[in-house]
Amino acid sequence: MYHTWMRFFTPGPLHRRLGLVCLGVGLQHGALPAVGPRTLDHHVAVVIDAGRGWYRFPDGRRTPVTAPALLWLTPGVPHHYAPDPATGWDEGFVDFTGPVTATYTELGCIEPDRPVVPLTDAGPARSVIGRIARAARRGNPLLEVETSAAVHELLVTLRRTRADTTPDGTPVLTALARDACRPLTVAEHAARNGMTPAELRTAVRRGAGCSPKDYLLGIRLGRAKELLAGTDLPVAAVARRVGYDDPAYFSRLFTRRVGTAPVRFRRQQERAVPGGWSTRIPDAEHPPTIITGHV
Repeated sequence: MYHTWMRFFTPGPLHRRLGLVCLGVGLQHGALPAVGPRTLDHHVAVVIDAGRGWYRFPDGRRTPVTAPALLWLTPGVPHHYAPDPATGWDEGFVDFTGPVTATYTELGCIEPDRPVVPLTDAGPARSVIGRIARAARRGNPLLEVETSAAVHELLVTLRRTRADTTPDGTPVLTALARDACRPLTVAEHAARNGMTPAELRTAVRRGAGCSPKDYLLGIRLGRAKELLAGTDLPVAAVARRVGYDDPAYFSRLFTRRVGTAPVRFRRQQERAVPGGWSTRIPDAEHPPTIITGHV
């Protein structure tokens, strides 16, 4: 016995220009029938939050699937899977497509080479799938936009809840972020983490979808922007704070990557109050009360 609910969509040309569109959503549970063997022309994320079953690779190998888990069904790759008929499983699935999937694959958020991915918790992903299902109500004029935005969130959520990482990334990424503004070379970062430069490159590429150099640079430039916008420190002092002893090199690098010079960036951010920067992340849903007095 099983239960199934699903909706399918056909986004038009304008919505496809969003780069990532949802093609369908479904919620199923029980002793579902086997799927495949079949091949699709789009991506599907199947999130299993209870039960167990199996997945068969194109070469005939079969591997067990135990919740919480994710099945990646990727275009052009044959797949065949099913829940255990004795226990069944609970699943939610989302079909999606678009050119942005190539970028998400490069970033490691979609893994064509790893169709079965253990998760630490399927709850966050199922919550996003639930929002897609609610957006699928008949007559919703924002259906394509809402579901497109939710697919972006789903891919990030699935990446964050992968069992081989933590919510804040791998320990290597955490260590790199902590030491990003220290004047260390990539080789020195690798040594501090007990790795060779090649091992560090592999770990960062898998965890963040970029090279260690680009990962460190992104953190450094982000911190530099904060200092330029929120303090009155000279550009040379900002450069030193983020790990660059040569302010001229820092200015050239900042200009090339950001698209504007540090001084101009600061002028653009003049709404910020120098000296008023806080490192505490505010609660956007419960902002502090501003008390005004009568003059």
